[in-house]
Amino acid sequence: MAQVEFHSGVEAPLHFACRLLRKAYRQGVGVVVTAPAPTLQALDRELWTFEAQEFVPHLRVKPGQPMDAALRRTPIWLCEDIPPSPCPKVLVNLGAEPPGGGEPFERIIEIVSAEGEERQRARARWRAYEARGWAIKHHAAAAG
Repeated sequence: MAQVEFHSGVEAPLHFACRLLRKAYRQGVGVVVTAPAPTLQALDRELWTFEAQEFVPHLRVKPGQPMDAALRRTPIWLCEDIPPSPCPKVLVNLGAEPPGGGEPFERIIEIVSAEGEERQRARARWRAYEARGWAIKHHAAAAG
């Protein structure tokens, strides 16, 4: 059963995701990031530029892409949908819907902006995770 964490009220979700992914990389943790293609494109660009003199290794994974040497050695996978197993055991969801097939993950992280419409979609995702019986933690972003 996955542990789900919601980080809500995040002012800059992509920058927050970059910091989170950098931390995971430094700790040797592989991560799958799911989001729509435009969000993944923006995150890909942000991962190259968010911190001077630093690189977080990542790879855009195309739907149906076979497991190869590059994928095996890359810790951060940017995917439009859940990739086939074996894949990293941590998922960061930047999409509007709860990811289908979340069962292979030990931990799912939801990053929720301060925007009202996004908060409503996050509440629906929270209810979907609750319906699956998964444990949920909430972290509210510090104001200011």
